[in-house]
Amino acid sequence: MNWFVTLLTNGGVGTTVLMLSVSIFAGLFLGKFKIKGISLGITWVLFVGIILSALGVSCNHDMLHIIKEFGLILFVTAVGLQVGPGFFRSFKKGGLAMNLMAVVNVALGVVITVIIAKLSGEELTDMAGVYTGAITNTPGLSAAQQTVRDLGMDAAADRLANGYAVAYPLAVVGMILTCIVLRPLCRIDIKNEPASDETVQPQAEKQATTAAMRHKVNLIPIFVIIAIGIILGSIPIPVGMSAPVKLGLAGGPLVAALVGSWLGVKKGWFTTEFTDSHGVWMLREVGIALFLAGVGLGAGSSFVSTIQAGGYMWIIYGFIITVIPPLLIGLFGRLVLKINYYTLMGFIGGSHTDPPTLAFANNIAPEGCKLPNTGYATVYPLTMFLRIFTAQLLVLFAV
Repeated sequence: MNWFVTLLTNGGVGTTVLMLSVSIFAGLFLGKFKIKGISLGITWVLFVGIILSALGVSCNHDMLHIIKEFGLILFVTAVGLQVGPGFFRSFKKGGLAMNLMAVVNVALGVVITVIIAKLSGEELTDMAGVYTGAITNTPGLSAAQQTVRDLGMDAAADRLANGYAVAYPLAVVGMILTCIVLRPLCRIDIKNEPASDETVQPQAEKQATTAAMRHKVNLIPIFVIIAIGIILGSIPIPVGMSAPVKLGLAGGPLVAALVGSWLGVKKGWFTTEFTDSHGVWMLREVGIALFLAGVGLGAGSSFVSTIQAGGYMWIIYGFIITVIPPLLIGLFGRLVLKINYYTLMGFIGGSHTDPPTLAFANNIAPEGCKLPNTGYATVYPLTMFLRIFTAQLLVLFAV
């Protein structure tokens, strides 16, 4: 069995690909199980990676970094392609109000993060990692790590990943709990809640769901968009601090995909059957799986020591950051703006870029109800931009 032990510990290409594969298939399998209707879904990929790394599995870190970042690029590009054609239309009627709510939601999360850092004495750089985990935003983590590496703070990048990994699990549960708690607080009778809304934009609704049709994926526009996005993401944006912010490897491709898919459909270069095809959906799922596996395998070796050194408090801090903003905004949206409850659950998932919350909302909604998907897709792109920028700003405030 020496050959097998060597395979697991030599840190070579084969070992790295093997561990990525094990993390993904085991994580996806575990994600199929639910406890009282709640599932962590693809988040299990992250946890399996952490466990494997904590057990001493050795991977090629340079290769792991490249695969992780490329996975993230595929993910955000696919998301941009899917929601881009309906994104700009979503600002009409209820879409504008929900995006303004999303802006306030992001701002509250940042303010709470800074307050916790001041009161607890935690390093703001570490809290930036907790922030990205608490809002379940993987591109934000990547952008923050890229910023600290640009500043020559490589060790801080690992602590960011640890903060993210520690805060992420309870964040998923926290957002679902927020959706549940809103019911009694707003006196919502789910049996009598309308399953449709006349303010829903058909195009946004269409883009929020996966087309149940086969469509050949043309890889040329996808990689043109990725190339343009990488260039956009590398442009420094001065903010008067120690370093400029950038759209980064996540934000750049997302912008390019949003604009490219919207313009492509409008000009007839390709159709919504392409942007919403199974092929694009596959790119999205493969991308996020590779990213989460890469983060887990890279962070697991120091995960346990982080918890033992007081990182368990990060779980509590992360839960506070997760729950308070969407709960306050959700109360406002329901009690003041009278937003449909199913739409509101989708909004909560979209404002934290969290697929498990959307899955929970769709499970609660009546069959055929698309309102959770619409709420999610309406605020997802703007929220993604803001999360990427604010994660970088938190790091820059700390140096």
